[in-house]
This record gives sequence, C-alpha cells and structure tokens, in this order.
Amino acid sequence: MAWSRLLAWWRLCLGLLSVLVCLAPCVNLQPAENINYNLVHSWADKLGMELFHLGDFITRRKEVQESFKDAKVVSRNGASIVDSMAKEIEMMMDLKVSAVRRIMDTAENTALSHQNDMADKMFSYYSAKEMLEPGDPVPPIPTPAPDMDKDIGEPLIYVQPKVVVLEPRPEFHNTPVNFSVSSVHVPVNVFDRAPDVIKAIQWSENLDQIFRDNYKNDPTLSWQFFGSSTGFMRQFPASKWRKDVPVDLYDCRLRSWYMEAATSPKDIVILMDGSGSMLGQRLDIAKHVVNTILDTLGTNDFVNIFTFDKEVSPVVPCFEDTLIQANLGNIRELKEGIELFRPKSIANYTAALTKAFELLEETKLSSRGAQCNQAIMIIGDGAPENNREVFELHNWRDPPYKPVRVFTYLIGKEVANWDDIRWMACENQGYYVHLSDTAEVREMVLNYIPVMARPLVLGRHDHPVIWSQVYADIEDTKLSDYLWDINQCEYQKADVLEYWQVHDRMLEPSEMHRRKYRRMKETWNQPVDSNVYQFMTTVSMPIYDRRENANITEEVLINEALWELQTRETRIANILGVAGTDVPINEIKKLLSPFTLGVNGYAFIVTNNGYVLFHPDFRPIFQGYILKPAYNSVDMIEVELLDDDRPARDFNPVLMTIRDSIINQSTGSKWMLVKNHFDEMKRVARIKRQYYWTAIKKTPFTLVISYPEQYGVSHMDIRADQEIHRISIKGTNLRSVFSGKRWKIHPDWLFCKHSNRTFKTPEIELLYFLERMSEPGWRWPGSRSAMPPEHAAAMFCDRQLMQALVFDARVTGWFSNNTSFNSKDDKGNEFKQRFGVTVAFLATHSGLTRWHEFHSNAAEESGVGETFSQNNTRAIDEIWYKRAVDQHFVREESFVYSVPFDAGESNSEILVTASHAVFHNEGGKTAPAAVVGFQFQHSALYKLFHNITGNACAVDDKDCYILDNNGYVIISTRVHETGRFFGEVNGAIMKRLLEENVYRQVTVYDYQAVCFESKNDNNASSMLLSPLFHLLRVGKWLLHTALWYIVQLLQWAPGVSSHYADMYGDSNDTEPPPPEPHPEHHARNGNGHGKKDDDLWLRYLTLHRTRLKPCDMKRDLYTLFNEKDNVVYNMTAHACERPFVVLPIPFSNLILLVIDQLCPRDGSVVLTVNPQPIDYHLSVNDSLACYKQAREFNRMRPHSCISRHANESGIKLCGKACSVYANLGLLLLCHILSRWL
Repeated sequence: MAWSRLLAWWRLCLGLLSVLVCLAPCVNLQPAENINYNLVHSWADKLGMELFHLGDFITRRKEVQESFKDAKVVSRNGASIVDSMAKEIEMMMDLKVSAVRRIMDTAENTALSHQNDMADKMFSYYSAKEMLEPGDPVPPIPTPAPDMDKDIGEPLIYVQPKVVVLEPRPEFHNTPVNFSVSSVHVPVNVFDRAPDVIKAIQWSENLDQIFRDNYKNDPTLSWQFFGSSTGFMRQFPASKWRKDVPVDLYDCRLRSWYMEAATSPKDIVILMDGSGSMLGQRLDIAKHVVNTILDTLGTNDFVNIFTFDKEVSPVVPCFEDTLIQANLGNIRELKEGIELFRPKSIANYTAALTKAFELLEETKLSSRGAQCNQAIMIIGDGAPENNREVFELHNWRDPPYKPVRVFTYLIGKEVANWDDIRWMACENQGYYVHLSDTAEVREMVLNYIPVMARPLVLGRHDHPVIWSQVYADIEDTKLSDYLWDINQCEYQKADVLEYWQVHDRMLEPSEMHRRKYRRMKETWNQPVDSNVYQFMTTVSMPIYDRRENANITEEVLINEALWELQTRETRIANILGVAGTDVPINEIKKLLSPFTLGVNGYAFIVTNNGYVLFHPDFRPIFQGYILKPAYNSVDMIEVELLDDDRPARDFNPVLMTIRDSIINQSTGSKWMLVKNHFDEMKRVARIKRQYYWTAIKKTPFTLVISYPEQYGVSHMDIRADQEIHRISIKGTNLRSVFSGKRWKIHPDWLFCKHSNRTFKTPEIELLYFLERMSEPGWRWPGSRSAMPPEHAAAMFCDRQLMQALVFDARVTGWFSNNTSFNSKDDKGNEFKQRFGVTVAFLATHSGLTRWHEFHSNAAEESGVGETFSQNNTRAIDEIWYKRAVDQHFVREESFVYSVPFDAGESNSEILVTASHAVFHNEGGKTAPAAVVGFQFQHSALYKLFHNITGNACAVDDKDCYILDNNGYVIISTRVHETGRFFGEVNGAIMKRLLEENVYRQVTVYDYQAVCFESKNDNNASSMLLSPLFHLLRVGKWLLHTALWYIVQLLQWAPGVSSHYADMYGDSNDTEPPPPEPHPEHHARNGNGHGKKDDDLWLRYLTLHRTRLKPCDMKRDLYTLFNEKDNVVYNMTAHACERPFVVLPIPFSNLILLVIDQLCPRDGSVVLTVNPQPIDYHLSVNDSLACYKQAREFNRMRPHSCISRHANESGIKLCGKACSVYANLGLLLLCHILSRWL
C-alpha cells in the first residue's frame, strides 16, 4: 500500500516535471525574463569605455590640459567688468552724439544764411533712386515735351540724372557707396521740384563737407543723414536706394528716430466720426488717416482710438479707459480694430470730446502715459457745433496755456460746415486739414508734427538727444505682412505642383499632416544671428529754423464766394528736420569683450521702457527672413526666465525688482536660478547665474552682464613672463605661433582693429597686427572707440584678449601640426578605420579654434576640415563648447555626444560630434581653459553598437536606443529616427522615464512667438453690411472653376504637362515617397475623376490666408536627472509593469534604453518638444495684447519733455480753410427735384 502511494506521487511529480519542461520555452519568452539587466549593463559599460578610449586618444585631452599648466586662475570681478564696458560704450556714443551735433549746427546756420535764395527748379542733385553709375544707360529725354502737371499747372520738369562712382565697402555691409557726396531720397508722395522742397535740397547740399569731416574724425561712423520736414532725406555716403518691396514706401518722417526727435513724448486720443455719412471713400480716407497717425508714434508715446456715434466706444474693447503704449504689438492691435469699424448713426461730438478730455486728465493725474504733450485728433466729415463749453471746462482753465492740443481732419470733397471743426483746432493750439483723397493723406497728416514741435523750436538752444529703440534697416514695417503674403502664395504654388505630381495622394490625411508639419517647422526657425537684416539704434536731434518771422502766402476768404491770395509776415517756429547717425548693434556688441565674461556669459542692454536693445535670446525674425510683427518690444523679463516653476506671465517679484532697478539706471548685482534654452530652443540647462548692471550715462540705456556662478566666478589669465613683449624680446616670432592654415579666430570678437583699413578675413587682420607688435616702439592703445580728432588713434587692440590668444596659440601649436595623427601607429589606424573619424578640434577660451583632418590615405583631401572650419569658428559660443563645459560638472571625464536634429530624415552621411571640456585648476580655483572634440561617422557608431549587442537588438522582441541628456535619439535600430526627440518616437516609455526621474521636464516660455490668425471674417453682420460680399463669392467660385480647369489641362495635355514640369518641377525629388492613397479616393466615375475628388482638391487648393499675430508659446524640454547613484539605474525589467531597462553609458552624456516590444504599447501618448500655444482663458473679444495691457510693467520716462512755451500763443498758423465750389450739375438736379417733389 505504501509502495503504491509512493509510486503515485512519483508519477505525479514526473507529470508535473514534464509539463514544466514542455512549457519552458514559453516561460523564457515571457516579458519578465526577456531583458537581462546584467547583459544590458555590460553593453553600456563596454560602449562607454570604447567611446572614451577613442576620444581620449583622438583629442589628446591630457596633453591639452598639460599645455595650460603655466596659466593662472584668478577671480572674475563682475562689478568692475560692467563698469568698464559701460564706459567704453558711453565713449563711443558720445562720439556719435558729437557728430550729430555738428550736423545740426551746420544745418541751422546754412539754412539761415540761404533763407533769401531762390528755388531753382532745374537744380541737379544725386537722387538715390535715379543717379547713375559709369556705364549705366542714360534714360532718354522725354519727347515730345512733357505734359502739364495738373496739380501745379506748370510743365513737368526733366533733369538728367547725375553720374557717380560707387564702390562696395565692408563697413557698410558691402553696399556700394561714394564718400565724396551725399545722395537724396525723396518719397513718392513728395514732389521734389516743389519750391520748398527743392530749396531745402539746394542748401542742404552744403552738409556734404561736415559729413566728410565727421567720417574723417571718426571712421567708425555709419550712415549720417539729414531728414527734412519737407520729406526728403540726405544720406552720406551716397548710395543707391535699395527697394525691399515693389513700391518705395520709405518716408524718413515716419521713422522713430525722426518722430521722437521732432516732438517730445505724447499722449494722443484719436476720435473717429461714426456717423452714417462716413461711408464709402470717406471711410477709406478716415481709416488711412488713423493708420498714418499710428505710424508716427513710438514706444515713448501713448494712444487710444475711440469711434463715436450716439455712444463713444474704443476700437479695441479691452483698451477702454486707458492709454496704451504705442509699441508695434499694440499699434497692430489698434489697426486691426479700426479695420472692423463700420459707421452707424449720428455722431455725438460733445460726448466724444468729453470722453477724450477726461481720459487725458485721468492719465495725467495717475502719473501714467507719457506725462508730456497731450493731443486729441478728430477725424470726421464736419461738426454740427464748435463745443466751446467743453473746451472752456477742460482746456481753458489756465490761460493762455492750453494743455491739450486739438488736431482736426475734415474728410470729404463737398463739405459745407468746415468752420466749426477748424475753429476747434485753431483755438486749441492745433492744426486743421481738409482731405478729399487718399493720395494726400500722408502729407496732410504729417502737418501735426511741426505744430507739436513749436515749443522745442521756440526754446532755440535746447536740442534733446534721442536714442531710438532697436529696429531693422527696412523701408517699411509692413514688409513682414508683405513677405508673409508672398510666402503663402509660394505655398499655394507648391501645392499645385505637388498635386500635378502625386494627384490624389496629397489628399491623404498623413500627407496633409506631413505638409502642415513641415511648414510649421519652417515658422519655428528663429535664428538669433542672421545677416538678413542689419539691426541698429539711431541717435538724432532736431534742427530748428532760427527765423522768428517769415512771409507766407495763403488763400483768404473775402466774402462768401470770393477767395484771394494774400502775402503777409507772421510769427513762425518751424522745425527744419532732424539730423542723425546709425549705430549698428553689432558695433556695440564688439565693445563688450565677450572674452571677459567667459563661456555661457553674456551682456545685454535694456532701454528705459524695459525693452532689450539686444540680448542672446533676442529672436526678431522667423522662417529665416521675416520680421516678427512685434520684434522690437521684447521686455527683459521675457527673455530672462527664472527657474521657479511659475505659470506663464506670472513673473517672479524678485525679477520685477531687478527690472525696476535696471530701468531706473541704478547700479546693482544679484544672483538668480534661471532656465537657459539653446540649440534652436530644443535644449535647456538649469543654472545659477550672477547679474551685474549699471547705467550708460547720458543715454536711456542700462548695461547688464551675466555669467554662471558655477564656473564663471574665475577665469584664466597669463603670468607676467608670458606677456607678448617679453616673449618677443626672447626672440619668439609672434606670427610663427599661428603657422599653417588649420586655425581660425572668433569672427565677431574685436581682437584688433584699424580705423582706416579693412581686411579680407579676421585671420589676415590678426597677422597684420602681430607683425606690428613685433616692431620696436609698439604701445597698446587704451580705448576701443575712436578718440576725438586731437587724440585720434588709427589702431586699437584688446590687450587682455590678445595676450590670452597668443598664449593659447603658443601652447597649443602642436595640436593641428601633430603628425602622429596620420602616422602608421596601429592603434591610430584602428580607431580611424573603425570609427571613420573625420576631424579633431580644439577651441580655447580666447576665441582660437584649431583642427586636424583625418584622411583615408596619406594624400591630402580637401573638404572635411574646410567644412568644419566654416561652421565652427565661434569657439566658446559654439553649442558643443557650452554643453561640454556644463557636462564637466556632471562627470569630469565625460564627453558630450550629439547628432543634428532630425538627422535621420536626410540622405547625407550623419556625423556625430563629441566634445570634452578641459579645466585648469590652481590654488583651489578652477576655470574652463578649452574644449577638445572630434567628429566621426554615425554609421561607424551604429556598427559598434551592433557589434556589442550582437543580434539582441535586431530581433522583433526588443527595441534598443541610445539617448542623449536631452532625450534625443543618437542610436536607434531604425536609422530614420536618428536625431528625433524620443517622446515623439515612444511617448509611453518617455512618460515612464519622467515618472521614474530619469528625465526632468523643464517648461520654457517663448514670449516672442508668432501665431497665424485667419484673415477670413465669418461675422454675419459684416456680410449684411457689405453688398459686395456676394460678388466676392461669385469671384471666388470663378477662381475655383478656373483652377479646376487648369488642373485638368495639366493632367490631360501631355505636352503642357511636360513643359510645366520642366519649368517648375522638382527634379531632385527630395520629398519622401507618399503613402498609398486611401481606398475611398479610388472611387471614380466615367474617366476616373469624380466630383467628390474635385471638390476635395478645390477645398485643399484654396489659399486660407492668415495674418501674423504676436503670441506666447511654451516648450516642454527635458534634461537628465543627474543625481549621483540614481536608484532607477539599479532597477530591472518587471513584466509589462516595467518593460524596459535604462542605464547610463559611462564617460558620456548618454543613456542606454532597452525596451520589451512584446508588451502592449500605448501609441496615443506623444510627448513633444515642439512649441504649443499658451491658453490664457481669454474672453472672445480679448487678445494677448489685452492680457499684457492688464499686466503692464513699470517704465522710466525720457528725461526731456518740452511741451509748452510762453510765446506759442503768438503763432496763428493753424491750417487753411476750405474752398467750397458750386457743382452746377448738382445745383440743377436739386432745382429740378425741388420743382417736382
């Protein structure tokens, strides 16, 4: 019995054992056992060691570190640095002011001495738009004789263009110029042969001598100019006018440098008549007037617009009861609001004037706004009464002073009640104009400028010095909208071409998404450094007519029907114009000596309004060439992002306090934890930074410097026995330390400069100065800026920078000349063959870059080193340099590896860049001395990874990735994923890596973003108000039909199609092949083209036009959680609860991630680093401008304010009255109607 039981148990055990044996393969395939932690760990260790030994050998990092053993490490004194930089900038700016002052003084004296000259209508001058160069064809003389000019009643005058020799000059961005004469630009709306215009052109030609003298005294001067109140601008040196748009829109009187110099800051309320009579052409003229007034305002001005019928309403509802700063963003908002305005009923002038006066009074009492000039601009077709009681109550309480000027613009050709609206202007120290056509709007609107300038002119001796906000050298601010419209047209053309090539496949959702994403990526291209535009600030000052009286001729109303021309002498206070000179932002940057701030250090300038003049995160353009709509009103707190995890636009009080101190031009310092984004805003670093600031005296600017506290508090310096003059005495040839061609210096740094010579490259310039330094008697010039004439120095060299550069070149000369790289050393050949190393490089803290190419054979090959040296010359400003220095504090021995973003999408060979920071230590202090690195083929790295992992990552049950410290794919089994953000590849696993503290999410706000708002107005009321709406719909239908027939023609006419393809087709076929069409798109009838497909095509082809709109966006960026001994790296995979193993790769910024593919994957989770709009939960009628206005920041008002003068009441010029002519046909019609009705 016992035996039988034992036998039964034995059989049971055997049975269970057989079941387990049978199930063993299945057990091995379960996720819990699919990833071997120890095996993955060995992969990571082996890969890390292989890469480290490669980098260690190729870069000779230990030898580089040894080269700097004779240098010393000293503390960096931020307060001293910022003070020294501010003085340099102040000295340079003083020289520009002196030059402008001489132009101003000469202009006033010249105008006074030529006041009795007669205007010569045949006077010949160098016209910027018409002058010729030798060899240019001479335009034929008009024949027969020119017709009569209908406006002036005289024959049109033809003067043959003058000939001038122009030569490109690098200091003027290779613009062809002539330094002997100046050229004159006349706007299209100004007749250059009008007596007052040609007379001013005549006498201002005498300014050429002072222009030449100024340039001789200060060769660093940029463009000098005189902008006349008559509209023309005289510019030196002479150059041809460059047109950015088909129509010349430039008028110097609309530029900020002119407007701010001609008038003190102003608060303006614009009142627009909303009565039913303001329709048709009157409404068009009125809107044009408003837009022109807005174009004359700057960031020191404040404005609002109200329309009035029975009620008074702001054109932008959220701007009610306030004046807003006239920056580009707010002006754009007002212009969009005025476009939507439609007249309604009877206008209540009394209510409108009362509202305007109350708003101006409240603004002044609350110390908001400009706190200087105040004015009301009235645009209408006639006032029913003069509203005298309103003016007595609000504006005449302190005679003869009237705090608010009134300017009136009477709209319409046939107007009878002009006297009341003119009275309002004349009795309130304003000006009246009558407008009957859009062509005369700009010239008439600008009449308000001389009136507001009268207190300045009457003061005579006070010439305020004005520094403008940063701006781009374009003709008109509307250029951005024009370029965006052109861009959209190019998009539509591309759609037509693609439809011709792929037909219905482009209607596939995946294709539509791909195309949309590609275009959005283009808009995200926001380069910090671009040569598309030249950014500058301008210093200017007003020029006064020194005459106190003048004879004027005007029409005088004798009786109700008779007008007569009369000449009389009257009191005047005229402004002649504005003198100025440009100061390029790049020239200011060169004075800042970035070398003294070190890697990841920077300087920036803040204006009195809190806006940055320049900043390393100032991104004024998008898509590579289009200016952002509000590009020059970027506040400093919008680019200095504190690491405090606060929501968007909830700025830290500490930062606000620092901002107040800066705009008040105080001196101070503070450290802050900040988020620094870089590399196309796709990477981020969280660091502690030190800030120092001080005022640039006699300007509205404050200089701020900043550097990282971790490695910026100390810097490298040379010892006394290593100075240039001492090593020269020892017989060292300075030029010999820069032998060969494998070196370059930072192209944007000011090492040395020669005031009277230009050089082809910075390297040639450096060698020239090294030769000069070797000569006996060399002395270091003491200032970066050109000195006044009596102390003029032809040369300048930055002594500290040059000493460091020569030292670095001397101790690293072996690097690019090291022949062991190309020797037959077995180890070297092994590394070169295995990894495909193309170049090794070295960059030092003094701006020197050296490199050495690796070739597949002994013969010299061109291309590799040249490509590297063309794209990597900026030393400490290169991304690989900055990242290597930051990585040093994660692990000193490590290298930083990177590949280009989205590199897998290109068909070219991918290069991996590796860099490593070399620090020098002395006396307990440490400082970055250099960064070494190399580039090698990505395919070799992939092969190495495959060899280490075997086939384990090639099978379907595992996915293996190498990710960098910001989450970008360096290695994937699918090569097309190289360079992509891992959250877009596998969002579910990336989310787990965040939850387990492998990565940290860092949200970065972009307050300079651009959004695209549809231009289509779907408001039903607007359709009812516009009887042309249905005609436009018919036109749109006709356009669609025409496009449909064009598409059919392209498809069915082989001859036409082939010719069209030859002309416009993409022969390179660079786009990836589209996916197969959706089955529903194959539903054809007849000849294969169904109506449904045609409708889809037409809907897709239709250009949905958008307008540019400033907006805020955010990016969720990622960085490794770099705590030592992170427990997550000790965790094994556990079934599908944790279907991955992640481990750091030693001596690198990389991690190895192995994922179990047998576990289900949630494809709906996608994490992205692409920008996303920020939702502020605004109401329907609100915009970002409204949101910002409700949270406006403090600002410092300009020091100069001249808004009144006791003698102004004696000036009686306030605009001409209307001449009303009887229309005989209208009178006859009225007579007939009166008889028959």
